[in-house]
Amino acid sequence: MKIRKILLSLLLTATAASGFGFCGFYVAKADAKLFNKTSQVILVRDGNKTTVTMSNDFQGDVKDFAMVVPVPSVLKREDIRVVPSALFGKLDAYSGPRLVEYYDTDPCYTAEDRIYSLMDMAPTMSVDNLSGATSSVSKDYKVKIEAQYQVEEYDVLILSAKESTGLKEWLIDNGYKIPQTADEVLEPYIKNNMKFFVVKVNAEKLDEMSGMGNVKKYIDGVGTDNVKNLRPLQITYESDKFMLPIRLGMANSNGEQDMIVYAFTKQGRVECTNYRTTKIPTNQEVPTFVREKFGKFYVDLFEKAHAKEDKEAIFLEYAWNVSPQFSGVKCDPCVGPPPIFSDFKQAGVDWAVNSNNQAANNVFFTRLHVRYSRETHPQDLLFQVTPNKEHFQGRYILHNTVQSDLKCDAGQEYCARVVKRRANELENLHALTSWNTTQYKEYVTEYYKKLDDPSLLYKVSEPEKHYSFPVFPVDGNDPNQGIKIGVLASVFGLMLLIVFFRMNRKEEYQFKTTTANA
Repeated sequence: MKIRKILLSLLLTATAASGFGFCGFYVAKADAKLFNKTSQVILVRDGNKTTVTMSNDFQGDVKDFAMVVPVPSVLKREDIRVVPSALFGKLDAYSGPRLVEYYDTDPCYTAEDRIYSLMDMAPTMSVDNLSGATSSVSKDYKVKIEAQYQVEEYDVLILSAKESTGLKEWLIDNGYKIPQTADEVLEPYIKNNMKFFVVKVNAEKLDEMSGMGNVKKYIDGVGTDNVKNLRPLQITYESDKFMLPIRLGMANSNGEQDMIVYAFTKQGRVECTNYRTTKIPTNQEVPTFVREKFGKFYVDLFEKAHAKEDKEAIFLEYAWNVSPQFSGVKCDPCVGPPPIFSDFKQAGVDWAVNSNNQAANNVFFTRLHVRYSRETHPQDLLFQVTPNKEHFQGRYILHNTVQSDLKCDAGQEYCARVVKRRANELENLHALTSWNTTQYKEYVTEYYKKLDDPSLLYKVSEPEKHYSFPVFPVDGNDPNQGIKIGVLASVFGLMLLIVFFRMNRKEEYQFKTTTANA
């Protein structure tokens, strides 16, 4: 349990360090510099209906915050919602790349004894005067306010525009700086007759909802200049195009950005259609010291895989059937709880549960990791729902070795196999990350020194690999594990006996019926 907590902390640290951004674009007012680096998005696709939930890593004065996202139509008030930030954390913890640990059996004392455990690594515009905005046409800018709503702490406008320059000037003249390249990235959306979902934070409403209004009466200097973790916004619309606009997000970014996409469908995996979708390397044995460096390990692994694919591919990190009625395992192994009814409801998976709060339909979950820049991904991401329901997860395997003296014949053979396995683990590590693994010679020589006869290395093969889900999960530290296995085996045998008995009775009955009819 202690090791699990350590690994979990490491993985969470690695995740937190990356930070998250947005798929629209931020615009800094005055000289503020806001750059979105990474983002998380939840996509729910059912027919032509798409629900998009966008995380938000904004940090600063909420008066400077605003966001612009292109949408295919004028959204209604009921199409816009605010959801808890914790939803992203739960999906990330459930689907993130993971370490799996196996424990070797002491060959000098017991029969095969392996245990598995698991760890997770584990735009804007000034909208000061929006309250007075009306649905009138601005002849100067050719920008129209199609609709405006207050959605909890957010003020929302739906804009349409005839030309990108007019929209850019409209935004600037309302008091905010926008990226110099904004009109360049706005133009394609305007030509496709798309609307613009424009959001700002209502500071008074935020104070009211957070209880800060009363606090400010008694503490001077408490303002809205250091707000973090604004709640995610969710929108729903109908469109035959299943896409995610990323070009706006690159208007004010420096270099590459990362985005994690969590997708839910009825049919199967979600894949990108205009950029290749490929699997992240998985099921590789790596040295046990990776446990303490898992964050850096995965960062370097992803960097190498990204470069190998010419920095264009979209990586599949997780895919699984998470249907409420699905009785199989929902991860192998699980590092966080799978989504439940309340998570589906918050994400907008409205087909998962019926009005009686019962499982109603299939839900398939996909996690994609995208690293993009203006140079590598000049187009928005286009997706498709596929019938592919193959399960997949990014996981990496550790083997904990036996620490006894291993002087028996079987122990000596075990040492020779460990030497070979550890050498291969280092080779895997180098292949995955390009780390210089020759500095870890002691990792191999530790068991080489235990050999009385080094020539044994030429006579043995590596230890047997155990990657599949064990039939009888066992704990090498559990003194009662033999009893548990015996009980499980007895139950399994009893079930077989019952099936045999019922089949025998059925054949006997059929024989008697046939004889009587004759």
